Amino acid sequence: MTKQLLFYEKAVPVSAQRHGDWSLEPQTDYGFAAHTNSVPLAAVEFPPAAMDYAIVFAGKDAATQPVAILGLKNDNNLYLDAEGHWGARYIPAFVRRYPFVFSKSPEEDKFILCIDEDYAGWNQSGRGQRIFDEHGKGTDFFDRMFKFVQDYQRQYQRTQALCGKLNELGLLDPMKAQFKLPSGKQAALTGFLAVNRDKLKALPADTLAELAKSDALELIYVHLQSMRNLGVLLTRATGDKAGAEAALEEAGFATDKPLH
Repeated sequence: MTKQLLFYEKAVPVSAQRHGDWSLEPQTDYGFAAHTNSVPLAAVEFPPAAMDYAIVFAGKDAATQPVAILGLKNDNNLYLDAEGHWGARYIPAFVRRYPFVFSKSPEEDKFILCIDEDYAGWNQSGRGQRIFDEHGKGTDFFDRMFKFVQDYQRQYQRTQALCGKLNELGLLDPMKAQFKLPSGKQAALTGFLAVNRDKLKALPADTLAELAKSDALELIYVHLQSMRNLGVLLTRATGDKAGAEAALEEAGFATDKPLH
């Protein structure tokens, strides 16, 4: 398979024949995610992710998905330091599952577990956790990772239902966020969607009740509250918290803006 899924360089189906003697050595370096400014989120991740990230939506129609914004530029992750350490309390599951991933087989319409063979943590010297034992059977580590990726895929499918409802109700609008940085330069966030507060408040009572019953309304407000973390992002980019908050306020994303 060719490069896909953001930072996956060479994702191939995992097998005992090809990877029988492969081991994964634990890494503390998240440098593989240095050149992406957003990663997908599952709906179940909204509460912990909202502590650190602005949660928005990307794509359109059936391809709409929630994402955590990591940077102001397309190829820049502001949550990584120079040593590749992740500077946030919560690390999205999309990042934590790496280098494992499910790939859908178009021929049989099923998911196949793959690994990114280009990940630096792989070795054939027995360092870390082996994928297969000497008999070609998946190890406990393999089983744990398979379950983690399987659970992630299940949560992703549930998240699609939330996005489908937001699209059905016409609640998502393009974000138009342009910031004047303390340096005087302009920065902009484009290509993302956010729930329109006015459209949400205009929904009929029975629709709001339905959203509340399905927990979608709670997730919507978590998303809206998380937008305050744009200030965190700007502060990371400029090192100037006061200037970042002023820039957000000028752009209409004040950090103390009421949720409703």
